[in-house]
Amino acid sequence: MFGNRVVKGVFLVGLGATSYGMLATFVKLAYQENFTTAEVTTAQFVLGILGVLLINSIQRIQHKNTAIKATTKNIFQLMLAGTSLGMTSVFYYLCVRYIDVSIAIVLLMQTVWMGVLLEMILDKKPPSTQKIVAVIIVLIGTALATNLLKNEIELDWRGIFWGMLAAASFTTTMFTANRVALGISSAQRSLYMLLGGAVIVFGFAIATQNTPFNFDIFLKWGIVLALFGTIIPPMLLNAGFPLTGIGLGSIVSSLELPVSVLMAYFLLNEHVNSWQWLGIILIIVAIIIMNINLKLKKN
Repeated sequence: MFGNRVVKGVFLVGLGATSYGMLATFVKLAYQENFTTAEVTTAQFVLGILGVLLINSIQRIQHKNTAIKATTKNIFQLMLAGTSLGMTSVFYYLCVRYIDVSIAIVLLMQTVWMGVLLEMILDKKPPSTQKIVAVIIVLIGTALATNLLKNEIELDWRGIFWGMLAAASFTTTMFTANRVALGISSAQRSLYMLLGGAVIVFGFAIATQNTPFNFDIFLKWGIVLALFGTIIPPMLLNAGFPLTGIGLGSIVSSLELPVSVLMAYFLLNEHVNSWQWLGIILIIVAIIIMNINLKLKKN
C-alpha cells in the first residue's frame, strides 16, 4: 500500500509530533519546581539556538560549504516569521500555567479552524464543504474535550485567553513557515526563525521576570525543553513531510494531541473522562477529513 519512502516519512512525522506532545507536560513539571514562564522559555530558546547552530555547522562541514546560503532578505523574512514562533511558546506556556495540559492542547488544536479562516481571508474564496464539516466537528470535539457541556471542569479564563492566543500565533507560524525562504536548508530556516522567536521570548523575560533569574532551569529542564521543543521536532517534521505529503503528514502529526493528553494523565495525574476522549477523537477525525483527499491525490 505504501512505499518505503512514505513509511519512513510517517515514522519521522509521528516521532516529531510525539516530541511536541510531550513538551507541555515538561513545562508543567518545571512550574511545579517554581520556575517561571520567563525562565522556561529563555532556557528552551537559548539551548535550542545553540543546538541548531551546531547542526548547521555540521551540515556545512558535510556539504563543504556548497549549500545555498540565506540572503539578507531570507534572514529578515524568517526572523519576522519566527516572532510568531516565540509568541506561540510564551502564550502556550502561560496557558499551561492556568489550566490542565489536557485542556491546553485542545485549545492549541483550534489552529484547524483558524487555519481555514486565514486561508479564506488570504485566498479570498469560501472554504470547501469538506473543510466546513471538519471545522464543525472540531468545535463539537472541543466542547466535549473541555467538558464545556457538562461543566465539570472549572476553566480559568486566563488559561483560555492565552490558549486561544497560542492557537492564533501557531496558525501564523504554520502559514509563514511553509511560504518563506523555501530554497535554503531546513536547519538554516529553523535557526533564523528561532532567532526571531528569541527576540519575543527575551523581551517577555525582561518585562515579566520580577525575581532573580534561576539559572538552574538550564540544567534541570532547559535541555529537555530545547530537545523536544526546538531541535528534534522541526528536524523530523521537515524531513518527514516531503516523504508523506501535506495530507498524510497532517494526519500523522495529529498524534501530538493524544500523546499530550496521555503524558498529562500518567505524569501529572490529570483526570480525563470518556467525554473528553470522545472530543479528542473527534478533533483527530476532523483533521483526517480535512486532509484525506490530499492524501489520496498524493498517492
